[in-house]
Amino acid sequence: MLYEHIIEGTEDFNSKNCIGTGGYGTVYKAELPTGQVVAVKKLHSTQDGDMADLKAFQSEIHALAGIRHRNIVKLYGFCSCSQNSFLVYEFMEKGSLRNILRNKEEVTEFDWVLRLNVVKGMAEALSYMHHDCSPPLIHRDISSSNVLLDSEYVAHVSDFGTARLLKSDSSNWTSFAGTFGYIAPELAYGSKVDSKTDVYSFGVVTLETILGKHPGELISSLFSSASSSSSSPSTVYHLLLNEEIDQRLSPPMNQVAEEVVVAVKLALSCLHSNPQSRPTMRQVCQALSTRWPPLSKPFSMITLGELLGHGGETT
Repeated sequence: MLYEHIIEGTEDFNSKNCIGTGGYGTVYKAELPTGQVVAVKKLHSTQDGDMADLKAFQSEIHALAGIRHRNIVKLYGFCSCSQNSFLVYEFMEKGSLRNILRNKEEVTEFDWVLRLNVVKGMAEALSYMHHDCSPPLIHRDISSSNVLLDSEYVAHVSDFGTARLLKSDSSNWTSFAGTFGYIAPELAYGSKVDSKTDVYSFGVVTLETILGKHPGELISSLFSSASSSSSSPSTVYHLLLNEEIDQRLSPPMNQVAEEVVVAVKLALSCLHSNPQSRPTMRQVCQALSTRWPPLSKPFSMITLGELLGHGGETT
């Protein structure tokens, strides 16, 4: 892929071809002479040459150079020179998960089956990174903005600027990274890189995918109630799942309803305040691909408390 083709395809990084802005770069859509469409992330230009941005640029190259997985965005190449520094990726037609959930027109096409497939795709990507890469790769910034969808709504994890390779010794301390609202609570007290921080972020994004909005208030209500010393169950436990999921879609039916219940139950287990009590991404993948028994009660009667383990079994 020639440098000149990228400059030509973006019209010298013309703002009309801009499709988004990341933490350390602006993303452009470019059509190459072959007809192939790619996404190009150009490093932000700064007066003093921001070292943090350069480090993120290098981290993304190192993280993606050896990865080949259908649920991780492909890095086609990169350029680092005095005029421009940029990375070239496969283009994702549907954009970010966050934008789709906020798009009133598109969101109704984003049905339960497609959403469950996005959750499974995210899980597969993270399981591959944590368990099949050597050394393991920790993303550290899983959010709905960093999950991109192709024309078939297949999920691709992107933006590896904060990713870290997990060392075999115990020296995995690093500077704080992540997106507010998706960061594991233990990172408020320390900054050791661990796969369980990605697990927490996965739980948040999974709930966001099912609820159709960021679940911040729901998470704080559920888990502050869970840690309360009061013996009486909180009213938040009695909230019906059927009334909390995205109301822009018709309620899921039959096996799809069962899979939604499993996905939400797994997401809640990923949000446990104790990192060691969270499942691994491999365990999450296995649970998502398992055919569970039918629900023991109608979907419309299942409460959030039951999915947290307060008030009986649902499957």
